[in-house]
Amino acid sequence: MMNKQLEITDVFFDLDHTLWDFERNSELTYHKIFKKYNLQIHLPDFLKVYVPNNTRLWGLYQLDKIGKEELRYQRLKMSFDQIGVSVTDQDIDVLADDYIKYLSTFNHLFEHAETILDYLKPKYKLHIITNGFAEVQEGKLKNSGINHYFEVIMDSEKAGFKKPNPVIFEKAMSLANVQPEKALMVGDNYEVDILGAKNVGMHTLYFNPLIPKNDKSTIEIQGLIQIKNYL
Repeated sequence: MMNKQLEITDVFFDLDHTLWDFERNSELTYHKIFKKYNLQIHLPDFLKVYVPNNTRLWGLYQLDKIGKEELRYQRLKMSFDQIGVSVTDQDIDVLADDYIKYLSTFNHLFEHAETILDYLKPKYKLHIITNGFAEVQEGKLKNSGINHYFEVIMDSEKAGFKKPNPVIFEKAMSLANVQPEKALMVGDNYEVDILGAKNVGMHTLYFNPLIPKNDKSTIEIQGLIQIKNYL
């Protein structure tokens, strides 16, 4: 078992795409917004371009190549342009604000998320390290009913740096009062979560439910319940 070999005391989780089912909740949010404003947009067509646009722009945001407001604007502007829907900048601002407002009201978690948190909580100190916007991430944790599991909740705005920058990991570990050799990071983004944590000396567990990467340098799981096999 991992904890017996490595004496792990603290487990740090990413939030979006790891515990909180971002894509499902995001889809429900856009369904609500389009209905609210009676937008005659075929949601699957929109999501087909929006999801990759958002992923690419988040990658740039995490590398500090674009800012928060540009991310919020461009992911909508680009997607509407690609499906041939004309919207004003004012409309985009309204939709972007509503997206942030409603996103955390949908709270589907990945399968077995609460089961594994219940399993880990008596044995380890649990924490969150997330690149998401502070006001949204707090709502996600509270409204999905999992905030009580975590002691330190470190987001990129609070830290002043985004994963994979070492500072956000170091600040989280400092608040948790744990050394990296006793800390484990669980996340879905290989470059941001796994390599970022490895670079500060943390142990890692790669949650990859889609296509196995088979990287021998880290433990890889396809479902959260598999954490039981290692902790």
